[in-house]
Amino acid sequence: MTIYQNSYSFQHVIEAQQFDRDTLLNWLFPLADVMEKIARAKGVRDFSNIRGVNWFEEPSTRTALSFAIGLDLLGGRMVYSTENAGKFSSRAKGESIEDTIEIINGYNPNIIVARFAEAGDAAKAASISSVPIINAGDGNNQHPTQALLDLYTVYREFGRVETLKFGVVGDLANGRTVKSLAYLASKFPNVQFYFISPSSLNISKNITAYLDKHEVVFAEHDDLREVASILDVIYVTRIQEERGSFLTDQELEPGRFSINQEILDIMSDEAIIMHPLPRKNEIPRYVDKDPRARYFQQAKYGLYIRMALYQMILYPQMVPSLLHL
Repeated sequence: MTIYQNSYSFQHVIEAQQFDRDTLLNWLFPLADVMEKIARAKGVRDFSNIRGVNWFEEPSTRTALSFAIGLDLLGGRMVYSTENAGKFSSRAKGESIEDTIEIINGYNPNIIVARFAEAGDAAKAASISSVPIINAGDGNNQHPTQALLDLYTVYREFGRVETLKFGVVGDLANGRTVKSLAYLASKFPNVQFYFISPSSLNISKNITAYLDKHEVVFAEHDDLREVASILDVIYVTRIQEERGSFLTDQELEPGRFSINQEILDIMSDEAIIMHPLPRKNEIPRYVDKDPRARYFQQAKYGLYIRMALYQMILYPQMVPSLLHL
């Protein structure tokens, strides 16, 4: 499986760890800025011969739509899109992910954006695919493009990632977005993580071992109110009931693993609130009006990041010239 070709070209997007600071700061983020201009100008026709497949075994709104609209804005087309392939495809009959990818490859798309129900299936798909694979989430493992747009949001807001304090709240055991974010943000110096979750939903030991290995400072807490005042980024996630997660009545106490007025009052005026969405009750709608809420902007930035990834995978030779627009 080939992932990297050079700093602005790679065959697949499988995991957050494959990106380094040079790629993010000198290529991907500046290219996303260019893609914002292209999107505002209603697109180009550079990808007129490109055919994409959105293959989602689990439901999606933001990820599936932004990949489809992003390809359209670049002039390509999504020739097939499904958001429930786990139930309404041959996967429901027991077909292996390897056979599914072989079949899709045989129909000659140029790129496959895929969400997998099982952790590790993205790597399996990439290992046999002659077509670029973008991992749009694999079970409770990773969601690398979400982490890229998350970090891009932080960079747009603060002009940097280094030295920031990230508070990551909620279901950290099953939330694939938080795992990818931890892997990615830890590449920047003096970043600190505060993992705030019930003991039953703590961040995995694989992540904490990775942070220890790379000398990233982190702490674990069971109440957001203890640390909200010192955080630069409060990254809230929902409790993933579909994966068996739940909160006790005591853990449902407002402000403990959620945003409420008390948290808003405690937070720094310069801090921001993020969420990969969808949300449930962890961020009430009244928070949307707070100037520190960034989750809808975060989703919008995902369009530009995913357009930039298309460019870097399919037409990398154009990247240097595009950055001089």
